Amino acid sequence: MDPTALLLSRLQFAFTISFHIIFPAFTIGLAAWLTVLEAMHQYSGKPVYRILFGFWLKIFGVAFGMGVVSGVVMAFQFGTNWSVLSKMSGPIQGPLLSYETFTAFMLEAGFFAILIFGRPRVPPWFYLFSTAMVALGTTLSAFWIMVNNSWMQVPTGYVLQNGQFVPNDWARIIFNRVVWVRFPHMLLASYLTGAFCVAATGAWYLLRRTYRAEAHVMLRMGLALAAMLLPVQLFIGHLVGDYVHDYQPAKFAAIEARWHDEQPASEVLIAIPDSSTESNKYAISIPVLGSIIGSMSLTSREVGLTSFAPQDRPPVAIPFFAFRIMVGCGFVMLGLAWLGTYLGLKHRLDRSRLLLWGIFLSFPLPWIAILTGWYTAEVGRQPWTIYGVLRTADAVTPFLTASAATASLILFVAVYAFIFSFGTYYIYGLLRAGPAGLGGKPLHVPVPNRPISLADQVSGARGYLEAGELPW
Repeated sequence: MDPTALLLSRLQFAFTISFHIIFPAFTIGLAAWLTVLEAMHQYSGKPVYRILFGFWLKIFGVAFGMGVVSGVVMAFQFGTNWSVLSKMSGPIQGPLLSYETFTAFMLEAGFFAILIFGRPRVPPWFYLFSTAMVALGTTLSAFWIMVNNSWMQVPTGYVLQNGQFVPNDWARIIFNRVVWVRFPHMLLASYLTGAFCVAATGAWYLLRRTYRAEAHVMLRMGLALAAMLLPVQLFIGHLVGDYVHDYQPAKFAAIEARWHDEQPASEVLIAIPDSSTESNKYAISIPVLGSIIGSMSLTSREVGLTSFAPQDRPPVAIPFFAFRIMVGCGFVMLGLAWLGTYLGLKHRLDRSRLLLWGIFLSFPLPWIAILTGWYTAEVGRQPWTIYGVLRTADAVTPFLTASAATASLILFVAVYAFIFSFGTYYIYGLLRAGPAGLGGKPLHVPVPNRPISLADQVSGARGYLEAGELPW
């Protein structure tokens, strides 16, 4: 095993998964938002919901396509860079990825075609049903991926036969209790990503004094959803911490930068971890709080990193700082959502341009929280690929050379940068043009022989408020 090839393979997988996760995290929440918009349009008949549906459907289509393209290489990497992992875990991971394809992707791809081309060809109830099926498909995709990753975090329901992890209890694999805290955590993160992107777009339009009617709907609904979901997300995040505490104590100690056993344990709010001296510099700590967080006790003994052999410890700095960035993003979003919702109820949000700027600039926060959360989970799992049973150094392709790993890494960076640049530019163009529609008239329906017509509709039309209408 070439150590350089191992490092480059890890960097490549980290880069591609970080790039890819941006799009599913966005489209999962956006698909749910589209379902709500279509339901409200059919229930109330108000044209503003129809206009917003057509607007966000275009953005969903572009982001969905970019997510599919960026996700294709995930399976390739298992074969090219991580062949030992593929060979040993294939009997479990192979079926799980197949379940995603035959449930999630089939729903997404099949019913998404109806969303694009089927509105004039199917009854309204079936169009709403199709929208819900796309949302269900994106949710199932997240579920199967989280089942797969959670098995790698806490392997269960298998036996080792002929050098392979062979399933002997699928119920324990799929219904592992770890899945049922990690999956809701990821799902809520995706909903919050969609909510803040929608709210940020509404704030942007209000700051530009355009599409005021649509902007108010986006702000009101996006902030209200975030205000309700963020406290739930913080609670679910605590449950995720409980599983890490119980099943991955070395990761938990790294997140806390706790080097030595403590009873009761303090909570390190911020510090600079120093692995060479096995201590923290410039630490700010709160006594006893570490035991409360870790075990809901005032006197519990919490394990430190020195209780583990050096070769079994994860890096400390990345999970320590990434976790705090994730939590910090969550509290900033909570403050913006609650304050924005309160001022919205008081009809004073329009007059608070400072808060509108804050909401507009907050759109990267959910993605930052998701990425730092993944870095905490994945870097904190090291040195294991499958926790406790297969080390990362043993999972890499044995004959992989540093030159081959370098070439593939450069190629992926170049291709992904190209895709991301053009995709982001195109989405920005759609956002800048704004919701299309003239006086509440339906949007032009795209036709199958011109798929790009979905995004080629007239943009920059007057908002309802400018036209003298109040669509809500």
